[in-house]
Order: sequence, then C-alpha cells, then structure tokens
Amino acid sequence: MTVRLARLGILMCLPLALVSCADSSSPSKPASSSSAGSGGATACPAEDGSSAKKTTFESAPSMCIDTGRTYTATVSTDVGDFEVALDAKKAPKTVNNFVVLARYHFYDGVDFHRVLPSFVVQGGDPEGTGRGGPGYKFADELPEAGAYEIGSFAMANAGPNTNGSQFFVVTGPRGASLPPLYTLFGKVTSGMDVVQKIEKDGSESGTPTKKHKMTKVTITEK
Repeated sequence: MTVRLARLGILMCLPLALVSCADSSSPSKPASSSSAGSGGATACPAEDGSSAKKTTFESAPSMCIDTGRTYTATVSTDVGDFEVALDAKKAPKTVNNFVVLARYHFYDGVDFHRVLPSFVVQGGDPEGTGRGGPGYKFADELPEAGAYEIGSFAMANAGPNTNGSQFFVVTGPRGASLPPLYTLFGKVTSGMDVVQKIEKDGSESGTPTKKHKMTKVTITEK
C-alpha cells in the first residue's frame, strides 16, 4: 500500500503508472492489505531479539508488550543511531506492533524510501517502494489536533485503520502542522542529528537523492 501523508487536495494518478500516488506535502500511503489471515494472531517474538528474521505475516500480532513498562527503540542506520521513546500508554496497539516487528528483525536493512526536507523522513516498507507492509493492517490510535512536533514518530497509512509497518519522523514545520490523521506513538529523544543527515538527501518529490537504510532496530524494555 502506498502510505499516505497527504494534505487536503486532489492528486490523480494513471493506474499502474506510479508506484506512489501522494503529493510532496504529505507522507506517502502504503497499499492496503488484509486485516487478518487464517492462522490467528502472530505469536510474540523473543524479547532478547533471538527470533529469526520474518518479513511477512498472516495477521496482526498478539498483545506482547506490558503497557505498564517503558519501551525505547534504538534505530541503527547507515549514518548513525537515533532513539525513540515509545508511548505505550497512548498508543498501545501501535507500540506493540512496532516492538513485535522490530523483534522479528522486520526493519533490518529496510530503506527510508520517502524523504521530504523540513517535513518527514519515512521508512518501514520492506519493498522500498512505498507500497509494502507486513501483510495485515490494524486500527488507528489518533492524537489530538496539534500534537505533532519536530521529532514526532508516527504511522503512515492509506486511510483510516490501515496501519501496517510504515512510519515517519517529523523533521520540520510542515510535518508538525499535519492534521491528526496519523497515529502518534513516540518521539525521537536523541540522535535527531542522524535523522537530519538522512533528511539532507531528500527531495521535494520525496524520492531520496541518496538512499539510507536501517541496519537494525533494538528494543529496550524497563
């Protein structure tokens, strides 16, 4: 699915002509996928990161986190690391999803495929096209209006209740002024300079002039 970060306005695309149909003032939207497979909820991965890499799933994960605990994600990239404080109280389903995918090494080697200066850095699509995801979708946990700020960590989507694996970091005022249509589930607490290094290689079309990728995402639980 092409993950959306769209403003009010209409953009038309010829069928099959473009991988992504989104303007440069919004996160792109992933293609939609089924909400659940026939095999029941995805099992919880090992907390120590020892589970084998998995990139496709039949259904959304079970609730694997403890919302009374604190979760931090260290996103390691080809230009350094940044840390995200995940908000399991305000967005428990979304944090759970991100933690499960990270512990299954879903994000290892995945590009930041959409980078718009002073707006967002977007990643989480294993296909690198803006149309990929984990094979399921799950419901929104939307914030109040005005909640986004520089460093906000939020889900990209293809419309209401179509969250999967793609996320974005707000890097400028255009991103901070987005309407509350994207689940906000964390904030970059250190390494924003690393995010800005990735942002420097973005473009107004959203296609990076140089691709950067995540090497791994490590979850710390306290």
